[in-house]
Amino acid sequence: MSQSLSQIWLHLVFSTKNRQVFLQNPGFRDEMFLMLNQPLQELGCLSKCTGGWIDHVHIVCGLSPAVTIAKLVEHVKTETSKWAKKTSSGSPTFTWQAGYGAFSVSRSNLDRVVNYVERQEEHHKRHSYQEEFRELCQKHELEIDERYVWD
Repeated sequence: MSQSLSQIWLHLVFSTKNRQVFLQNPGFRDEMFLMLNQPLQELGCLSKCTGGWIDHVHIVCGLSPAVTIAKLVEHVKTETSKWAKKTSSGSPTFTWQAGYGAFSVSRSNLDRVVNYVERQEEHHKRHSYQEEFRELCQKHELEIDERYVWD
């Protein structure tokens, strides 16, 4: 077979450094969600949905076959961090955490995950980012080391 095909959907989650509430301003937060799409497109990844809350973001995207997850996350964080430091509604001290969560999404669950990301504001009236991330890791059978996951 000379043609290479793939359809790999990811749910990426990462927070601001030390969960600082850099995304507290609704206008800036909405701008950030839009800006997250640009680096995805630059790497040939398909953005399905971006969202989050005051201290973290969620990205649902199709992974390009030519890009690793690590390279994708690094590029997204670098480009959006540069933008957030320069834009008038951002902060010159804006920083993302070093780590991230990357979870596979089956095509049959894609709409459910998108709905979950779109309802972040409602979700975080009841759950903290830490609770949410622990639940995601548990659901995907990933063990986390609490000493290192919350930078």
